[in-house]
Amino acid sequence: MSDKKILLVDDAAFMRMMIKDILVKNGFTVCGEGQDGLEAIEKYKALQPDLVIMDITMPNMDGLTALKEIKKEYPNAKIVMCSAMGQESYVVDAIKAGAADFIVKPFQADRIVSTVTKVLK
Repeated sequence: MSDKKILLVDDAAFMRMMIKDILVKNGFTVCGEGQDGLEAIEKYKALQPDLVIMDITMPNMDGLTALKEIKKEYPNAKIVMCSAMGQESYVVDAIKAGAADFIVKPFQADRIVSTVTKVLK
C-alpha cells in the first residue's frame, strides 16, 4: 500500500479512468486529473503529487512541453510519459527532458503498476 499521490494527465477521459482504476486497485491514490499540458502544470503546482502519469500527445500543450515546464520549476518531479506505438522519437526526447520512465499504449495493468512502483521507490 502506498500513500503516494499520483496526478493523471490525458486528453482521453476513458484512458484516465482506465489507469485510475488500475492504480486504485493496487493501493495508489489518484489525487487529480488533467486533460492537457496546461492543466498538468496548474495541477502539479496545486497538488504537488509524488508522481505524474502524462500522455505525450494532447491539445493546447503537449506532454513534452508540460514535462519541460514542470521540470524547470520542480527539478525533482517524477513524471512517467505515456506514448502510443510508433512515438519512439518522442519517448527519447521525453527521457532527455527528464521523464522518469514511459509506458506504451495499449496499456498492460502490470506494466503500469511495476513502472509506478519502480519510479516511486
